[in-house]
Amino acid sequence: MSDFDLSDLDLDELKKLHKETAAAIQNYEARRRQEALAAAEAAAKSAGFSLKDLIGASVGKPTKSINPPKYRNPDDQTQTWSGRGRQPQWIKDALAANKSLDDFLIGK
Repeated sequence: MSDFDLSDLDLDELKKLHKETAAAIQNYEARRRQEALAAAEAAAKSAGFSLKDLIGASVGKPTKSINPPKYRNPDDQTQTWSGRGRQPQWIKDALAANKSLDDFLIGK
């Protein structure tokens, strides 16, 4: 690598160099990650497995857990609520009409 004096660069040139260097580092790390993943998949395949079989989870993005519905609207069966987070309007209306949450439980 050639050495050069950074003190000879003005602010715009330094910022440009910084931006290009950060992008180059990010690309390098992404390539290395892909190479490691490919090597791991090849090693698993040579042993007769998939990488997913060996690690017991999905490779890549983690999945978000979903809370099952706990309450159902008797007037519209497609409307459900897990009991977590903000109450849907149909629950608010029912509670205002002096109904109980127990009236909407799924699998009473």
